[in-house]
Amino acid sequence: MALRYNYHNCCLLDHNEFIFNVYKDIVLNEKKFTIKFNNKLFCIKNTKNSVNNRKRKHDQNIFTAETINVKNRYEKFKENLLCNTEDKIQKEFDDLTTKEVRELSQNLFEATIFHYAGKSGGNNSETSLRCKIENDYFFIPPKCRFYCNCVKVQCANLYCKYDIIIADPPWWNKYIRRLKTANDKLSYSMMYNEDIASLPVKELLSKNCLIAVWCTNAPSCIEAVKSQIFPAWGLEYVTTWYWLKVTVDLEPICAFGSGCNKQPYERLIIGKVGQINEIPKDRILISVPSALHSHKPPLLDLLTPYVNVKKPEVLELFARYLLPNTTSVGYEPLKWQHESLYELIENKNEVI
Repeated sequence: MALRYNYHNCCLLDHNEFIFNVYKDIVLNEKKFTIKFNNKLFCIKNTKNSVNNRKRKHDQNIFTAETINVKNRYEKFKENLLCNTEDKIQKEFDDLTTKEVRELSQNLFEATIFHYAGKSGGNNSETSLRCKIENDYFFIPPKCRFYCNCVKVQCANLYCKYDIIIADPPWWNKYIRRLKTANDKLSYSMMYNEDIASLPVKELLSKNCLIAVWCTNAPSCIEAVKSQIFPAWGLEYVTTWYWLKVTVDLEPICAFGSGCNKQPYERLIIGKVGQINEIPKDRILISVPSALHSHKPPLLDLLTPYVNVKKPEVLELFARYLLPNTTSVGYEPLKWQHESLYELIENKNEVI
């Protein structure tokens, strides 16, 4: 992960730069080129009307203690950042409106629906590759493996023990259900908490394993991870990290909400089995989010220091894109690898 700045357990991450580094020396037609991810998809701007002009009757006194903690720590982080660096994220992005970015994201979502159930593959080389799968081309990062399949079915057919597991379950929620009614192409299959708990993850854990689960802010889901899913998987709860999503001018993408209202952050709930190194409590990860659905920031560089393995075996469940040195499982692990999301930015004396 591209780490821009770190202060008091708050990390400013750059997902877009990470992608650039993965594909800066990609092999095309036996020659090396540099490509970049579509910059427009990280052009998330501050819509002042939606954040500041809402009629809000609450004040900080009815925020949860957790929200106050995240909010106050971020404000101190930002103050320190501006005092100590000239770093300006917004200068790197195209001048697009939020509406245009959303429309682009929706169009790409619908254009990258592939029915590859049962297909698998990977890249054993040290460099990224451009590969053809049926009638489409995809960019495949180094040292990775993917399985396009039902997670429950595929987990039962994996014969490796993993040191790090990352999961982004399709939690059941009303928004996706409404989305499915409006446009079936934009929705996805959801799972109940008990279905997630029934996944055969326990058999895939190494003796000393670290697991990180992306979770919505719904209290029922948070409680299910700690009291239902982790116990079923044979895990002990460790801590919760927070992914704070910001605009290109480093403002939260929406106002901090009171109670169970919408928040500008998501949770990463961390568990373990066996012995791992001490993990920082309540870490805040700050980044401009991709406009693409389920395009979470990569975590491997952040989690690896806490397992005592030089080259850990890594598994990502419910993946929608591929990462180096990782086995990815899900119905759509190739979705955000399609060549339509990338563009050539440097031609090393050759023409494709």
